[in-house]
Amino acid sequence: MDIQEVLQFTDDLVFAKTGRHLYSLQRAILEGTLNGQKYSEIAEASHRRYHHVRKEARELWKLLSEELGEEIKKSNFRAAMERHQISNISSNYGNFIQSHFVRGNLNFCGEGLHSAEAAKNRTAANPDSVRPKKRYDLTDAPKYDRLYDRTAELTTLKQWIEDNTPIVIITGLPGIGKTALALELVEQTKEKFDRILWRSHGQFLSLSSLQTNLIQFFSQSQNPREASLLDYMRSHRSLIILDDMEEAFIPGELAGTYRSDYENYGKFLKQLATFPHQSCLVLLSQEKPIDFAALEADNCHCRNLQLKGLGESAAEILLSRGLIDRDRWSELIELYSGNPSWLKIVAATILELFNGNADRLLSCPTVFLGDLEPIMRSHYQRLSDSEKLTLSWLATQEEAVEITNKPGDIPFSQQDFWKALKSLQRRCAIEKATDNRTFGFSLQPVIKEYVKNQSP
Repeated sequence: MDIQEVLQFTDDLVFAKTGRHLYSLQRAILEGTLNGQKYSEIAEASHRRYHHVRKEARELWKLLSEELGEEIKKSNFRAAMERHQISNISSNYGNFIQSHFVRGNLNFCGEGLHSAEAAKNRTAANPDSVRPKKRYDLTDAPKYDRLYDRTAELTTLKQWIEDNTPIVIITGLPGIGKTALALELVEQTKEKFDRILWRSHGQFLSLSSLQTNLIQFFSQSQNPREASLLDYMRSHRSLIILDDMEEAFIPGELAGTYRSDYENYGKFLKQLATFPHQSCLVLLSQEKPIDFAALEADNCHCRNLQLKGLGESAAEILLSRGLIDRDRWSELIELYSGNPSWLKIVAATILELFNGNADRLLSCPTVFLGDLEPIMRSHYQRLSDSEKLTLSWLATQEEAVEITNKPGDIPFSQQDFWKALKSLQRRCAIEKATDNRTFGFSLQPVIKEYVKNQSP
């Protein structure tokens, strides 16, 4: 049985069902299965995490089962393909797909293997008449969530794209809406790009495996030709969104410190920032890379957008959840810093415990955390020891405090104190307060309450 014919047949099935061709990991799963590999071996060969490979395989078997009308799984995939007489069906089915399902010049995950020869002939006949097809791969993007009022932020991001900014990083605390904003940015700017790709750092064990996957998307090959990612970004105007960048950093160290298998990430970013191309890399992260400040200083085409809370527009969340006591919503929004995810979680608690009465929760003498604690714990555990001690000190302060001199009870040097503060800034964990009379740093109420409850 010819593996390429199986892949072609399966690609046609998937395209007919979803409008998208097989992407690189799906192809790796199919090839590995046909070659008798275990999921652990497929994960190692494709530089992916075992659990991610297994999850993707389950979804692929489910899709094929629906299309073929029988249960398909890893153990019977080869036999099922043999029963369906791949050699004959693939050709006929591929022609049917080509004539019925390719919509204009937009192809979500590639031109398709069955059209390669025709495209080659068209190019040879009249090179100037062939326009590159658009190729979008958003299969790894999270499910679209409601984006609340982010008009100003979207305007800023779109202007940066219009200015051909090569690298943009969107930072913010968990739940602040980074992913929802990026998804809306894709929707509003997609016509400007020939290639759009969404990936998560959490899927890849190293920078090398991430780069290999990106190049495979551009080359549409399991064995891409010798070309760098920058070469492809020059050939096609591309928008690449890389989510969960904090997964490339070491927990327990100062913010933005790369893991050993991502240690060349700074060099990778500098190359994309300083070499000419018209593509854009958008990074989503809970913390900013330790070397990004240098890129911003040396090259004005690297930009950082730190997301803040929604402010009064967050009332729309509380309204949709059916809370009462509307006159106290502003207080609730301020207490939870306008974070859309936090407000949804707290609103659920108010409905469950107080029948939607926000006043009852606000009467609590301390900030109620409840189901926010696991989120805070995950963020807190990423901090270094010096950051935790600095946060503990800040949590005892009633107002924003200046940091000119290190507090006497902080057991490390002035330099380390300033480094800890800078690191906390990169994590969006502290806020800078400025007005005509004071300048200093403070904590959001939720963070302050969580830190006060931790052992010193």
